[in-house]
Amino acid sequence: MSSAPALPSSFPALGIQAERLIELGVHEIAGLPAAELRSFAEAAEDTADSDGALLAVHPDRAPASVLAPLLRREDKPGFVVVDMPDVDLFAPLDTVPLPDAPFYLLTGVDRGDRMADWSPNEALPALTAEARTPLLLTEGIHWVLQQPTALERNHCFMTIGSRLRKANGTLDARTPAIWISNGTGRDGRERRDAPKVGWCWAGNRHTWLGFASATGRRSQGS
Repeated sequence: MSSAPALPSSFPALGIQAERLIELGVHEIAGLPAAELRSFAEAAEDTADSDGALLAVHPDRAPASVLAPLLRREDKPGFVVVDMPDVDLFAPLDTVPLPDAPFYLLTGVDRGDRMADWSPNEALPALTAEARTPLLLTEGIHWVLQQPTALERNHCFMTIGSRLRKANGTLDARTPAIWISNGTGRDGRERRDAPKVGWCWAGNRHTWLGFASATGRRSQGS
């Protein structure tokens, strides 16, 4: 497999990230005024660990099904695969607590390239042992919205912090991921090279999928 392309060392300043989300209408999706998002970003920029942090909107406010079409690659919009109509039911694992706030920050975000060719079942305990937290699907989408180069052919990523729990309490075997469509099958040729939200089996390995994670999440002042 080819070596991973270099990613920028940090995200844009939080104020710039906020303006990006406002430009895309994410604040409207969340049902919040643009001023509230700007205010959060401005206050958060004054904290010690804000440099290089990713700004995210709580998934209860902005679900994956609505965020995915905002993604762009080569002028093609993102999409959710047709066999994932329940994408918004993929919720944070019990071990992935979220700040009780509409906006929050993720620190130490990493694509997890070194875990390519691992299965989700193998990657999750390894990340936990490293005191890292797996990204949610919505957080992965936020990442690509702010840093499109995070998604490259042969170097895409899974977001295994989001899982679907079945009625009997067990986890659905699907694990969500974000990658680039080849325009085959039900994707349709017109979607070739578009950003794609899909899923893989929890026990399967893929050489082109890493496991996105962070060192932590926090809301303003937490």
